[in-house]
Amino acid sequence: MESSMRVIVLLAVMRFSASEEVKKNLTGTVGGNITLPDSVQEEGFLLYGGKVIALVNNGEFKVLKEKYKNRLQWDRNSGLFTLTELQRDDSGIYVIQSETGKGFTSSYELTVYDSVPTPAVKKVSVSSESCSLLCWVDRETTLLWFKDEQMLNQSSSALSLPLTVHKQDFNSSYRCVAANPAEEKTLAVRVRTTCGDTDDNDTNSSTEPRNYNILIIIFCVLSVVMIILAAFIIKSKYLSRNKTKTNGQAQGSAGTQEEVQYSEIQISNNRQGENIPESSTTIYHTSLTTVYDKLEAHRMITDNHAENT
Repeated sequence: MESSMRVIVLLAVMRFSASEEVKKNLTGTVGGNITLPDSVQEEGFLLYGGKVIALVNNGEFKVLKEKYKNRLQWDRNSGLFTLTELQRDDSGIYVIQSETGKGFTSSYELTVYDSVPTPAVKKVSVSSESCSLLCWVDRETTLLWFKDEQMLNQSSSALSLPLTVHKQDFNSSYRCVAANPAEEKTLAVRVRTTCGDTDDNDTNSSTEPRNYNILIIIFCVLSVVMIILAAFIIKSKYLSRNKTKTNGQAQGSAGTQEEVQYSEIQISNNRQGENIPESSTTIYHTSLTTVYDKLEAHRMITDNHAENT
């Protein structure tokens, strides 16, 4: 069995050497996957660098090189080879040789790139007319600046790429792109947010008016609070004074009522001829005439009731 397989592999290598190469360029990134576009259904080989690394015999797949164990797969339904967990040293020429039907040979040149770093953007300087931005990455790659769909600037194998945006274009859509032939990563940039509306060199002059406005606002708030507090204190004192005065008047009325004394009244039916006791107080005004009247219990008593009384 092994000897027949060796013969098959040897024939495949000889056939590949005699065949005309038709290369197709493929790209991948480290850690990613790549699927070769041509299929092998029942019989065929996969070669790398002129050596058979896997074969399909009677619909059965077998990997011959240890390097590709658990990384090289073959789909029985589609007949496609897929190489997973790509490494930089996986770059090179791969050849598919199909023995099914008329058969064919296809070759591919695979280039495996490092994953593209994620770009970042920072403000370098800003003036009244423009803003300078810098797109940067932590390892060299191709950097590009776009305004809407128009490419403005590009640099290959660079760590950073500057861009100057004029103030009238602050509302336009900008993006920085880090790319290689295998992939790209994009960072959208809002220039007005990143740059702001003030110059770094004029920070002090722009801060002073802002601080002055804050002080005015604080002063106004404190003034309103003090006015409200003063009004509350005055109102409280006024209410307290009125309450004290009212209580004093009530107490005075009560005291006056308590000082009133009542004496027993003796009623006599004779208006004249009755000896009136002399007052203990000597009367010096002899020219005065004393007139007495009947003291009635209540003026509102009816006449009949008065006669009975």
